[in-house]
Order: sequence, then structure tokens, then C-alpha cells
Amino acid sequence: MPSIEQLARELLAGRLSIEAFSRQCSQAQFAEVGEAKVDLARAGRCGFPEVVFAEGKSIESLEKIFRALVDHGADVLATRMEPHQAEALCACFPTGRYHPVGRTFRIPSGQPAGGPSAPTGRVAVVTAGTSDLPVAEEARQTALWTGAAVDLVEDVGVAGPHRLTASLPVLRQADAVVVVAGMEGALPSVVGGHVSCPVIGVPTSVGYGASFGGIAALLGMLNSCAANVAVVNIDAGFKGGYLAGLIARNSQKRAAGSGQSTASRP
Repeated sequence: MPSIEQLARELLAGRLSIEAFSRQCSQAQFAEVGEAKVDLARAGRCGFPEVVFAEGKSIESLEKIFRALVDHGADVLATRMEPHQAEALCACFPTGRYHPVGRTFRIPSGQPAGGPSAPTGRVAVVTAGTSDLPVAEEARQTALWTGAAVDLVEDVGVAGPHRLTASLPVLRQADAVVVVAGMEGALPSVVGGHVSCPVIGVPTSVGYGASFGGIAALLGMLNSCAANVAVVNIDAGFKGGYLAGLIARNSQKRAAGSGQSTASRP
């Protein structure tokens, strides 16, 4: 199905009537695939294509959704995918790549999700402990999908603050930092006091009984005294990575307009 931009060119060239343009624009907005309506215009509105939440969906439904996105030229990303789903879908889409730790599945289109001219930017993903790694990997894979260069800094929780200090040169090069932490959720505040970019706190459900499945970390991050810290939902690595990638993309776009480049910083 042609994009709205292609339809507009046809209209301007006189090869398409106004009525046909209007009708095809409506059709180009989404694709009906059984029980799902795939948003094909998401990239034009929001910068990146629609992302698929795989949990609870049948393999047949996922295949139809992926097919609609692939046919539209989108770089497909699905989150919370189980191994049995990935195994079946890799047979349908040989270029598909499954990340078992982050539980993400991607079918590359050959260009970044934001398009061939999308700026890159730089994101850092930080984990408090190795138990937070699955959520951090979801964030990292998502940020990579947006086209950002991503640095992963592991196991620098507040119980050993010297470990964070050693990684500060990496964090200070980022356009956005995603901090993934459970327990009391203190790490985003500490990171926020060391960097000049937005810090996105991702609380995890890691912790003992009084952590209440991540609620303690969530409340700790929401009460951060570091002014550059914002917070997403518990275990929402995708949301943290997406926001960081969007910030990095827009930061790079502004830098490119001023003749600078954040992606090329040492």
C-alpha cells in the first residue's frame, strides 16, 4: 500500500484525483488483519512505527500483524515475546531476530525505525544489579531499534558507589540515560546528580517482600530530589528505551541543524 507521501506526489502530478487521494489516504492509515487494526501511519505522526506487545497474542495474530508492517516497509519490533512464539515466527520471517533476555523480536527493514535520514543520538542504559538485566535489555533493544547508539553499564548499584564513578565518562556522553533498578530504587537520583541530560528511571520488581513487587522502587524514584529524573512504570523497559531513543533522536536533529553531532562525540 502506498504511503501518504507517495499519494501526495501522485496528486500533485495530476495522476490521482482528489476523491481517490482522500479514499486511499484513509486506507493507508491502518491495515485490518483479523482482530487487529495495524497503525501504518504511526511513524509519520510519532517518529517510529507501531510496536507490538506480543504477550497474550497467538502466533497467527502476530504473523498477520508483522506481515502488514513488513509490507509497509516498517522496522518491526515486538516486546514480551516468549521463546515458543519466537521460534515459530522465525520460520515465517527468516530475518527476524529474537533476544531471549530482553524478550524482544525484531524484523529489520534495513534502515533505522525513524527512517533513512533519522538522526542517531546516544543513549546509556544503566542497571543497579544483574537481576535487573532482563528489563534493561528490553530498554536497550528498544533504544537500538530507534536508531540510537547504546552503551550498557551493568551492576553499578548504590551499595558500591565507586562502580558508578568509573562509568561517568560514558554516561556524560549520552543524550538520555535509562536507569533500571529495583530494591529501594535510589540509583536514578544518584545518576541524575552527575549528568546534564534527562534520566529515565525504570523501577523493577526485583527485591524482598517489602519492595512490594517494585512499588517501593517506583515510589522512591517518583520522590527523587534530582530534578532531571522522570519515571516510567514497573518493569517497563520498553517505555524507558523508547523515550530515551526519542529524546536522543530529537537531540541529534537539533545538533545537526546547528552543525554539531552528538553521535560523534568521543
